[in-house]
Amino acid sequence: MKRRGFTEESTFAASSVTEGKSLGHTSETAADEIEGDYDSNNPAKLRQRKYGRTGVKLSIIGFGGIVVDGAEQKHANRVVAEAFEKGVNYFDVSPTYGDAELKLGPALEPYRKKVFLACKTGQRRREGASEELNESLKRLRTDYLDLYQLHSITDVKDDVDTVFAKGGAIEVFLEAKKQGRIRYLGFSAHCEEAALAAMDRYDFDSVLLPINFATFNKGDFGPRVIAAAKSKGMAILALKSMARQQWPEDDPLRKQYPKCWYQPLTEREDARLGLYFTLSQPITAAIPPGEESLFRMALDLGLNFKPLSKQDLEKVKQMAESLNPIFQTEA
Repeated sequence: MKRRGFTEESTFAASSVTEGKSLGHTSETAADEIEGDYDSNNPAKLRQRKYGRTGVKLSIIGFGGIVVDGAEQKHANRVVAEAFEKGVNYFDVSPTYGDAELKLGPALEPYRKKVFLACKTGQRRREGASEELNESLKRLRTDYLDLYQLHSITDVKDDVDTVFAKGGAIEVFLEAKKQGRIRYLGFSAHCEEAALAAMDRYDFDSVLLPINFATFNKGDFGPRVIAAAKSKGMAILALKSMARQQWPEDDPLRKQYPKCWYQPLTEREDARLGLYFTLSQPITAAIPPGEESLFRMALDLGLNFKPLSKQDLEKVKQMAESLNPIFQTEA
C-alpha cells in the first residue's frame, strides 16, 4: 500500500538477525557480517535492520518519545536533530508520556518524511481509541502514523478480548489503515499469554516487547513470544534492554532517574552488555530508557554494536543470577 510521501523502498530500515541463531546465544561474528544488518557505510551513523516482512528499514536504536517529556521545545528540537544525524529514523511515543507528543511533533517536522513514527493507544474500545488517535495525530503534527500499536497488552480478557469484541479498538485500527492514516499495526505487551493471544487474533506487523538479559536468563520471559513472532514474519521491537531489575526499596539512585520505573543499567560496561544482549537477539530495533543521559549512552553504544562473544554472554548470565527481573514467566 502506498502512502503520502512513502513507498516500501523509502529510507527506513530494519532487519532480523540471522534466522538460524538461537535465542540467548550469540556468535563471535563481526557485526557487519550479521545477516540482515545494513551498514550505513558511515561509522557515525547507526546500522539498520528490516522491519518484518516489509521493505522498511529501521535504525537498530529507536528514540523513545519520553526522552523529550518535560523538555523545553528548543532542547527537544536539538535532541531529536542530534539523534537523526546519528542515523535514528525510528521514533516511538504514546499519549501517556506526559507532553512528549507535543514536544516531538514540532521537533520531527523537518524530518517527518524521512522517519518512521510509531504511536500507541491504551484505549480498548472504539470510541476511546478513535479520539486518542485523532488527538495524537494533531499533537504530532502529522496526518498519518507509520505504526499504531495497542499499548501494554497485559490481560487476555480485559485487553485482547475487549479489543477484538464488537465495538473494540481494533475497528479503529483497521479503518484508519484503509484510510491511509496508519501504515502498519502492532501492539506492545508485558505478558506472554496476552501477546500470544493477540497474535492469534490478527496478523500484526510487529510486537513491542521487553527483551532483557535478566528477564531472559532468570525470568524466562520473552522466548515464546519471539519464536511465535518469527514464525509469523512479524517484526520484533525491543523494550527494557538497559533495565537491571526492579527498584530495590529505598534505592537512593531512584531520584536521579525519575523516568525509569525500574533500576537501569547506569555503568557503561553493564549497559553495553545489556544493550548488546538485546541487539544480539532476532530483533529489529531497541528503544532505550527515557532518561536522556541513558538514551545518549545507548546511542553511542549502538554505533559500535557487535554481537556478544561467548565470554560476554557468560558475564551476562552471571549478572542476571542475583537480580530481581522486571518481568518473569507467569506461573
